[in-house]
Amino acid sequence: MARIAGVDLPRDKRVVVALTYIYGIGEPTAKKICKDAGVSEDIRSKDLTPEDQEKLRSEVDKYRVEGDLRREVSMNIKRLVDIGCYRGIRHRRGLPVRGQNTKNNARTRKGAKRNR
Repeated sequence: MARIAGVDLPRDKRVVVALTYIYGIGEPTAKKICKDAGVSEDIRSKDLTPEDQEKLRSEVDKYRVEGDLRREVSMNIKRLVDIGCYRGIRHRRGLPVRGQNTKNNARTRKGAKRNR
């Protein structure tokens, strides 16, 4: 089982799809990583040679992924909350941040309906 950036990649998936299991890597970035590493996109992750795994690891190390990225995102949200800007207030109250309607929808952010 290939382990890259602290994540065990699924064995039976193509390398491009398996790389998307790493937080911060989507499909376009996964394709770019495979191209830069010289690894075929169609190979399954269980068929990767140790050399291929090492090439992929060195390419993934060039990106901010997993713990570092999660920490950066949470620090950005914390900064918005601390300065008290509109987006920070929306984060603090658990409401939608990007201008969505809240009269009828927004149940994902607001939680279950409460009877008053």
